[in-house]
Amino acid sequence: MFDDIRDDLRATLDEIASAGLLKPERVITTPQRAGIAVTAAGGPLEVLNFCANNYLGLADHPELVAAAKEALDRWGFGMASVRFICGTQEVHKELEARLAEFLGQEDTVLYSSCFDANGGVFETLLDDRDAVISDALNHASIIDGIRLCKARRLRYANRDMAELEARLKEAADARRKLIVTDGVFSMDGYFAPLDEICDLAERYGAMVMVDDSHAVGFIGEGGAGTPELYGVRDRVDIITGTLGKALGGASGGYTAARKEICELLRQRSRPYLFSNSLAPVIAATSLRVLEMISGSSEARERLRANTERFRTKMTEAGFDLLPGHHPIVPVMIGDAAQAGAMAERLLEQGIYVIGFSYPVVPHGQARIRVQLSAAHSAGDVDRAVEAFVTARG
Repeated sequence: MFDDIRDDLRATLDEIASAGLLKPERVITTPQRAGIAVTAAGGPLEVLNFCANNYLGLADHPELVAAAKEALDRWGFGMASVRFICGTQEVHKELEARLAEFLGQEDTVLYSSCFDANGGVFETLLDDRDAVISDALNHASIIDGIRLCKARRLRYANRDMAELEARLKEAADARRKLIVTDGVFSMDGYFAPLDEICDLAERYGAMVMVDDSHAVGFIGEGGAGTPELYGVRDRVDIITGTLGKALGGASGGYTAARKEICELLRQRSRPYLFSNSLAPVIAATSLRVLEMISGSSEARERLRANTERFRTKMTEAGFDLLPGHHPIVPVMIGDAAQAGAMAERLLEQGIYVIGFSYPVVPHGQARIRVQLSAAHSAGDVDRAVEAFVTARG
């Protein structure tokens, strides 16, 4: 049977390649850190990594490696079960309680990924009597999660509060109204204006959900993310996020929310009910991550300094950057082919970055997305700027 569709699949793959949209996977031969080795035609290539979500530089931190080894000895490798059968250990409950405390919510439910967390919330809470109102640039997992529910779907332009208010008025007859937004939009590094969103939500009787994957751990005074940054932790009803970025970089996700929401998710959320439990080694090591983040602001301050240094020096060098303060720094190129070619030239100079073009970003807005880390030194940042200048020609 497969022979009947093989040619069609190969034709589709050829179309993807000819359009310049093929996503090759470079193989890293070292742990994830600021300086890595990747496979290349001439053998391993030593490069500085400026495209990982390793915001706090914890992916290979020796304290976390030690915590993971200890956790393996104590808790074992895997659970071989879902949570409600025999997949819950003390360490899972401890992490859920600690995340809820850290994020200022009443409870937390762990998932295999934030993609699963977003995939499990909408269908559980909403039906055809309800309305979900989503930012146009929300993550794919939010879009897919919304598709699984029967609620009326409304969309507003990115961070456009006037359009959000118009959508809320359209949804006035809905039983439940849920506004959902990314806390930080990963292609632009822009923050959602959560204070204004919460104001509108309260005016029109809506709940607020934030996917804060690109903020928790390093945004806000204590690293609790965009709700903390905007002073609205007690006004946000649902926070989803990942353990796979700033919080150690492994895998796993969570939904932190009002107690009743979490209780219902444990009973009805399909990705939670039908997926194996988060590996105990990740849960235990994530507890150590939260201890480190809560006990010191050093890594956050270093990340902010690196971000400011890179943005300042790149602007002085004449590059077109999207404005902001987030460690995601889009260097705007425009043409897709030029962005890809520039990323290749940078790799040759020892700087690992990725060019992004349509359909990930709009036509004509191709860019190289640079991601700073607390693991970078000031010298690493300066070397990256120098490489960009040279690659520009």
